[in-house]
Amino acid sequence: MDILKIISGGQTGVDRAALDVALKHRIKCGGWCPAGRLDESGKIPDRYPLKELKHGGNEERTLRNVHDSDGTVVIYFHELEGGTGYTVGCCIEDRQPYRLIDAARYSPEDAATLMVSFVYDHDVETLNLAGPRESEWVGGYAYAFRTVDVFVSRLRASGRRRV
Repeated sequence: MDILKIISGGQTGVDRAALDVALKHRIKCGGWCPAGRLDESGKIPDRYPLKELKHGGNEERTLRNVHDSDGTVVIYFHELEGGTGYTVGCCIEDRQPYRLIDAARYSPEDAATLMVSFVYDHDVETLNLAGPRESEWVGGYAYAFRTVDVFVSRLRASGRRRV
């Protein structure tokens, strides 16, 4: 396996947490974002190395990120709704492996263990992370940040993967 790359769409909440962990650990990161770099709070900050769609919004961004990844982890709370549910549909349609992580069922540490297994089981080199925006799941950023942070630390500690 090569170096892990983390991608997301840059929306507030789960997407942004994934990118922040990647930047913290100096892991390659990126992904597609909507035209205008729009998110629910206005504009996605330039510090996130995202490719901006020339045309298209959240659905097109989601399709591109699923297609450009080797697998997707969807972190959510209790129910799949809206764009988060759409992401799962894109994975199924594109025949891409995905792992659902319900924060109502798993601690961040247990969720990180599931992510490590998913990455190894499916030989994922480019990992797409998705989930609700912060306004749809208050606390989603914090849960996702802790989960992805523990995941990266465990991946590094395993010695089986360059991160």
